[in-house]
Amino acid sequence: MAHRKPKVVVTRKLPDAVETRMRELFDTELNLDDTPMTANALGAAMSRAEVLACTITDRVDGSVIDQAGETLKLIANFGVGVDHIDVAAAHKRGIIVTNTPGVLTEDTADLTMGLILASARRVVEGANIVQAGEFHGWSPTWMLGRRLWGKRLGIVGMGRIGQSLAKRARAFGLAIHYHNRRPVGARIAEELEATYWESLDQMLARMDVVSVNCPHTPATYHLLSARRLKLLQPHALLVNTARGEIIDEAALAGMLQRGELAGAGLDVYEHEPAVNPKLLKLPNVVLLPHMSSATIEGRIDMGEKVIINIRTWMDGHKPPDRIIPSML
Repeated sequence: MAHRKPKVVVTRKLPDAVETRMRELFDTELNLDDTPMTANALGAAMSRAEVLACTITDRVDGSVIDQAGETLKLIANFGVGVDHIDVAAAHKRGIIVTNTPGVLTEDTADLTMGLILASARRVVEGANIVQAGEFHGWSPTWMLGRRLWGKRLGIVGMGRIGQSLAKRARAFGLAIHYHNRRPVGARIAEELEATYWESLDQMLARMDVVSVNCPHTPATYHLLSARRLKLLQPHALLVNTARGEIIDEAALAGMLQRGELAGAGLDVYEHEPAVNPKLLKLPNVVLLPHMSSATIEGRIDMGEKVIINIRTWMDGHKPPDRIIPSML
C-alpha cells in the first residue's frame, strides 16, 4: 500500500532534477515562473501546506508563521543560512526547521578565493578595460595590483567554509589568521598553521586581507562596524561571501570612496538586492550577484538535502539537519 504523499509547497524554481524527484515523492506545488512570494502569498502557502520548502528570498517572520495552518509541520529551507526564518516562532508552534549544511562549502570557498584574487590583482577592472577597447599596450607601471604571497589573511568565522578557504589560501602563500567564538581543534590549527585571535579588533588591525565567513545572527549584525572597519590598514582588502548585514555597508562604501581601504570583493549586500550606489561607482570594488554557491552540483546537492529532510520527517524521525533556537 502506497504511503500518503505530504503537501509540499516550493517557493522558488529549483533545478529540474530536484523538482522532478520532489514531484515523484510528494504532493508538490511548484513555483514555475520563479517569482518571489509576497508575505501574503507565503502566508497562504503555509496555510495549505504540510511542508514549506523555502529559500533565502522568503522572509518567514513571526507574522507569516502565525498564518500557518495546523497541518504545517516542517519548514525545509533550501540553503544554509536561516536568518530569514523566525526559528523561535516556528519552534513555539511545533514546526521543525531544517537547512542544507555542508554541500556548499567547497563552492563558496572557491568563489571567496576568487574574490581575493580578483580584488588583489584588479582582474575585473582589467577585463572591463579590454572589453571597452581601452587596452593600448603593456606598461611597466600600469594596472599594478598586490602580490598575495607572504601576506596575512584574517578569516572571520572558522567554520567549514573558513577552513576550506584557509586550505586554498595557504596554497597561494598566505599566512592564516582567524577569529572565532572558540579556537578550532589542535589538529586543524596545526594542519592550517592558523593563528587564533580572541580579539577581533586586534586581528583586523594586522591583516592584509580579511574574509567574512561567519553566519548572520543577531550577535553578528554589523560585527564589522564603522569603528572596526577603521581598524583595517589602508592597504587591506575586505571580502564578504557570508551575509551583507555583517558589515556596515554605508561605512565601508565611505572608506573605499575616501581611499581609506585598498579594495573590497562583495558577493552579498546589507539591503540585498539593492546595492549601495557609492559601491557601484568605485573601480576598486568587485561586486558579484550573490553567486558564491551557484554551481549546478551545489544546487542539486542542496535539493537532495531538502528531500532527505522531508522524507526523514515523513518516516517519523528527526530530520538530520534540524535547526533549534539554541543553535543560533
